[in-house]
Parts: sequence; structure tokens; C-alpha cells
Amino acid sequence: MEATIRIERYADQGRCVGHIDGRVIFVRFALPGELVRVRLDEPHDREERFWTGEVVEVLETSEDRVEPIWPLAGPLAMGGGVGGADLVHVSLAGQLRWKASSIGEQMLRLGHTAVDVPIERMPEDESERGLHWRTRIEMIADADGRPSMRRRGTHVRVPIDTMPLASRALLDVAEREHVWDGGFTPGSQIRISVPEPRDGAEIDDNYAVLVDGDVAAGTRGLTEKVTVAGRDFEYSVDAGGFWQMHRQAPVALTNYVVAMVRSELNGAKSACLWDLYSGSGLFTLPLASVVAERTRMLSVEGGKTAVRNAQRNLRHIHLGNVDVRAGDVAKTLANVRNDLARPDVVVLDPPRAGARAKVCGQIAASEARSVIYIACDPASLARDTAVFAGLGYGLAGIHAFDIYPMTHHVETVALFRRHER
Repeated sequence: MEATIRIERYADQGRCVGHIDGRVIFVRFALPGELVRVRLDEPHDREERFWTGEVVEVLETSEDRVEPIWPLAGPLAMGGGVGGADLVHVSLAGQLRWKASSIGEQMLRLGHTAVDVPIERMPEDESERGLHWRTRIEMIADADGRPSMRRRGTHVRVPIDTMPLASRALLDVAEREHVWDGGFTPGSQIRISVPEPRDGAEIDDNYAVLVDGDVAAGTRGLTEKVTVAGRDFEYSVDAGGFWQMHRQAPVALTNYVVAMVRSELNGAKSACLWDLYSGSGLFTLPLASVVAERTRMLSVEGGKTAVRNAQRNLRHIHLGNVDVRAGDVAKTLANVRNDLARPDVVVLDPPRAGARAKVCGQIAASEARSVIYIACDPASLARDTAVFAGLGYGLAGIHAFDIYPMTHHVETVALFRRHER
């Protein structure tokens, strides 16, 4: 079924909202203000309160619309459908407006807080036209053993011979290792991880091609380098584990967070800090090193491999002032040793679902003066903002980073301060 509708506003998950006879329609590849012809997803006669669909023709065009720079990720009706770039039809400036608006709308609707959200683009993203930023990509081998992506709404696997969002270093490795030539077992999972070479460094063997989790080329233990507050840090990370995907994100986010912590400490010579959902120690290392002369820290992470890497990273720079815990954050915070039980500042970078009420409550119970919350999902941040407000913490600042160009995803850093009693 097809219908012509006027698009009204941005929605979530890279979609926009229109109506048909009073029923909400979430539309992919649309923009507010446009008049579009939409093909509704099947089944389109169900009784749910909303339907979904995709643009097949644009009748009146927004000024933010552009021709998809990666057509394969565009609308199905235009030969696309592989996913991975749901804002590929939006200008770079329009993408920033979209993301700032989405954060603001979620914060108002779920967080009950009105905010004006500044959003920052990463260096070189504009000159790269929003491409070449991912240091990790994943694909599946098709029936002929070639790297592929699935076409949305079908079981069709579309073979690919490049990935426009991948960093240039990653594309060099893929070419060197003949990834695009195929030869994989049909159905196998292919992951390529290539740390961004900094200061003209060579890639050498600091990369990994994983097939079904096993190393097919390169090495599982990778080295990431990040300069924070003028100091160089090295991180051992697992090729199959989590690391900020945008090649500039570790630098931008960590420098921003460290500067915020320093500001909140206001020149204090000693500090107690918590780093929750700490991964391989991206924030832990500089927080333990450069924010105060005497720092004691608690870091908590659920992934055991990431924790082992964080411990290795701390030992590498001879830091013994961090109590590194592996385990569920809520369970770990239920038993914190006395000298770490009252943090001055808490930094947390939770998964997409957010920290949720129990962890927020434990942070509030610690009476931390400041909380710095790094969020990859605006809705989760907004929900936790409402929880913190009920616990006596007010939103004192918010800043967004566009570290996922061509997609609806965005990273947001929020600062909460405890109200004085």
C-alpha cells in the first residue's frame, strides 16, 4: 500500500512522523516539511496505533535533502536498503540539526527538562563528507563467500566491495588482506578492526580481521593511542570488544570529560573518583593521572576481557591508585571500600539502555557532588535525567558530539550537580 503524506517532525531511530487518517506513520528517509509518497511496511492493515513505511518518491523537498553519497544505504525504491546510514539523504548541517532536535525532544518528553543542545562535529568529517570514520566494521559472507550486507525487509544479501563509512586505514587493511575478494565460508561473520594510526604511525600488524570471532589476519590484542591534556596514553584493547568507533571520538570525548572533571574539582589537590562502565579504561587512565595531584579511583566494568585490558593498561604506566572491579555495576556499588565510598565526581558511560534507577540511586547515595554522564542514546539519558532530578541532582550542562555521521546515533555528555541542602 502506498500513500502521500506531509512529514511533520523528526522522530526516533532515524525516522520522521506523518499521519494517515489520524494514524501515526513513522517514515524512513523523510525530512520535516516534505510531501512524500510512502510505501507502508507489511502488514499495513494491522490495528496497531502506528504504522511504519519508507519514502518511494519526494514530491516537495526539504532544503536539508541531498542525493545519498552512498546510494546502497539509501531507500529501497532507489536501489538501496542495506542499512548502516539512515541519514544518508540528509546534508551534514541537516544531520546536526536533526540530532540536536532529537536530544532536545527526548529530554523534554522523558526528562522533563528543556535544553538547548550544542553539537560538535569531529575534525575532518566535513572534508570527508561524512565518510571514512569507522575503525570497526562487521559484515556477513553471502552464499558465494563474499562480504555482504542484508537488504532491509528481505533475506537478500547484497555483496559489497568497499565500505564508505570505514576509515581509510581500515580500507587499506581490507585491500591488503584481500577481504573484498571473498573466499569466506557462507554465513560467517566478518569483523575488521583497525586502530587509527596517529602522528603518521604505520599500521604494521596493529589490526585484526576476525572470522566468526577467530583471528584470520593481524592480531587480537590491538593498541590504541590517545593524547589527553597533552599527555600520550596507550591502551590494549580486544579486537572483538568495544572501543569508540569513530577514529577521533576517543580523543574528543576523553579530553572533554577530563576538562569537565578538572573544572568540577576546582583546583583540589586530592580527589576520589568513580568511573562506571569503564571498558578498557579509556577515561580511567587520564582521570587517574592528570586531574589532581592525589587521586584515588574506583572503576567498574562488566566485561572481563575489558577489565583485564584496563588492568594491563594501568600497570603499563605504573598506576596503582585505581581499584579495578569486574562485575555488574549495581552489585559492585553495593560493597565499596570505605576510602572510595564518597566520590567527589562520578563518570559513567553506560550501555544503550542507560544506568537506570538503581545505579542512579547508588550514585546519589554516595553524595557525589558532580556526575558526568556519557550517553549513546538520548532517550536513556532523558529517563535517567528524570531519575537524577528526583534524587536531588540538577542538569548543569549538556553537549553533544556527532561521532556517528550519516546515522541517527549521537553521543551526549551531560553534567549533573547535587543541590545544596
